[in-house]
Amino acid sequence: MKKTLQGISDIRRYFHRNERPIFFISATNFNLLGIDEWVKGFKYICYIDCYDGQHPNVFVPSEIPHPEFESIEDINNYLLEHKEVIDYIRSHGDNPVAVFLMFDEKTEALCQELGIEIWFPPANLRSRCDNKMETVRIGNMAGVPSAPNALSKVESYPHLCALAKEHHLGNDWVIQTAFGDSGHTTFFISSEEDWNKYAGEIVCDPEVKIMKRLNCRGSTLEACTTRKGTIVGPLLTEVVGARELTPYKGGWCGNEIFPGAFTQQIRDQARDYTFKFGEQLRKEGYRGYFDLDYLIDLDSGDLYLGELNPRVTGASSMTNHAAFAHADAPLFLFHLLEFAGVDFVFDVDDLNSRWSDPDYIDSWCQLVIKHTEDSVDVVTQAPASGIWKMNDDGSIAYSRFDYHRRAVASESEAFFLRITGPGNFRYEGADLGILILRGRSMTDDFVLNDRTHAWIKGILDQYQAHPLETAQVDTAPAAGAFKIL
Repeated sequence: MKKTLQGISDIRRYFHRNERPIFFISATNFNLLGIDEWVKGFKYICYIDCYDGQHPNVFVPSEIPHPEFESIEDINNYLLEHKEVIDYIRSHGDNPVAVFLMFDEKTEALCQELGIEIWFPPANLRSRCDNKMETVRIGNMAGVPSAPNALSKVESYPHLCALAKEHHLGNDWVIQTAFGDSGHTTFFISSEEDWNKYAGEIVCDPEVKIMKRLNCRGSTLEACTTRKGTIVGPLLTEVVGARELTPYKGGWCGNEIFPGAFTQQIRDQARDYTFKFGEQLRKEGYRGYFDLDYLIDLDSGDLYLGELNPRVTGASSMTNHAAFAHADAPLFLFHLLEFAGVDFVFDVDDLNSRWSDPDYIDSWCQLVIKHTEDSVDVVTQAPASGIWKMNDDGSIAYSRFDYHRRAVASESEAFFLRITGPGNFRYEGADLGILILRGRSMTDDFVLNDRTHAWIKGILDQYQAHPLETAQVDTAPAAGAFKIL
């Protein structure tokens, strides 16, 4: 008879003594950085070696021919069909488990064939919940309001104007399609000229979300719904559309966590909404980790649901390393617990109350640096992953190798995780790397501060590239090929 885990201490001990092999399979290990230090036998299987072979728990197979990747799911399916990956998984023992950032029905079939259990809800359920229209409906059932909106097919500009009038959405709108990457499928429309630019991408969808455009600030919050209740992490700021970091207007490019980022009223409301949403997700059959984006209306002070990400996200590397996570356990540990097949009890209300205390929040930020120029070339030199140090004159220099972000000793140091390395194409929208800093990246007005500008310039200055050769022109990625985070 299995023993019931009693409280956080038992849960931590359970995973420290885990004997079942658990693999995070993805392009990089960015989203679940550091979980291997909480879970014995937790390994990363990646397509990109961000660490030049120096990370003890990252396995990167040799490159073999494959069709051009169009998504993260393609990368994961390539890895699961790779003989070196199959041999690596089997070398770690029986009953392997896989967790993913993204996966599809093909991934599920490959895992079943290999005898790997996936510790996430089925792909078709994740896809249904991920649909932005469905998110609005789930939120409505949970009592979590979305920004004033209409859900409808849009056939023409006059049709859009009529829908907006019917639903009192004003004359300035944001339209989102059902699925898509940050900044790629969000359209800002205030005139027929704007409509004409995006009409081809909007009219083909059977239903889109038409929102009243707000003067708002973005935020995000991760949570985990378990059979004992929904555990709610801290509310993070979002860095959105910074032209130094991303070519996409409205595109996500980082987060901050710090005490006092939001008023107590906003924090309490976001936590209450997230708990309710998580409980509704459980009724829908969903279990485990999820993320909600919120919009704070700066004119009215109202808080609105933005979108649901039914998975780990780019913000997970912040959530799972905050001070509260070290005081208790990373949020993702509760996701693993939900699927581990072991009985457990702990006081969800007590944990949520503790995690809402600003004393449990320390100050960090992360910035996702993309190639922002409309050009394609091949990288010949790139900054290595590890700890970088800023000199008094604002220049930066490599200090030492490390894969722990907590190895950053002060605000004059940063951890850089390299994504695009020597030999890789650099194209508009390509992820170059992630920069993680102690302290804030933005001012109180939520624009990038001087220190952040200096760090971004310092990292970009480390890149060198040469133009495409004739033989590479046909194989070079197009702008916005796909994101990998």
